Amino acid sequence: MFNIYVFDLDGTLLDTLQDLANSVNYALRQHGMPTHSMDAVRGFVGNGVRLLMERAVPDGAQNPQFEAVFATFRQHYMQHSLDTTRPYDGIPELIRELKTRGCLMAVVSNKMMAATQQLVRHFFPEIPVAIGEHESAGIHKKPAPDTVYEALRQLNVSVENADHNAVYVGDSDVDLLTARNAGLPCISVLWGFRSQEFLLSHGGTTFAHHPLDILTL
Repeated sequence: MFNIYVFDLDGTLLDTLQDLANSVNYALRQHGMPTHSMDAVRGFVGNGVRLLMERAVPDGAQNPQFEAVFATFRQHYMQHSLDTTRPYDGIPELIRELKTRGCLMAVVSNKMMAATQQLVRHFFPEIPVAIGEHESAGIHKKPAPDTVYEALRQLNVSVENADHNAVYVGDSDVDLLTARNAGLPCISVLWGFRSQEFLLSHGGTTFAHHPLDILTL
């Protein structure tokens, strides 16, 4: 049992896939480009929305229309990020129990800062710190440890004091790397966007099959 929990957002706390896919495909249609299936979009997510769109747009960032498509996606997603997005079953109970136990909690995401904070405020008001994509402030996105360090700073926890008390919780290979780079253990969740086989192949060692399993790991 830990005292500090740093959570990834998409695929860990929230099932955001449908809203992301809807915004991706809306932007592609608006610019006359082929759309993608949900399974394809599932494989695109995890490294921030810019890379998501680089994977979705033909020829990626080299496409002369890329910036326009990306702007359309961002505008649409900010207006529709709450259409179907919901916490995974068991997550609200987990967050309430951690709060009851006096644990500190934060969210770090490669999602846009505004969207990250909007979603955390809406679904998890018990979590006081939410850090999204923030590179303009010199905070590099995951798997760099910067967002984790910024979350700890806002929780008034020094990095040195976090090593034996804090854990990172995520659903992807990027999360495993982020935890390693931040010097934290990682709990990989199995209800998100990546399979246990995939996570094992990327160094995963500790797995939660249900949110409440996290209380005993």
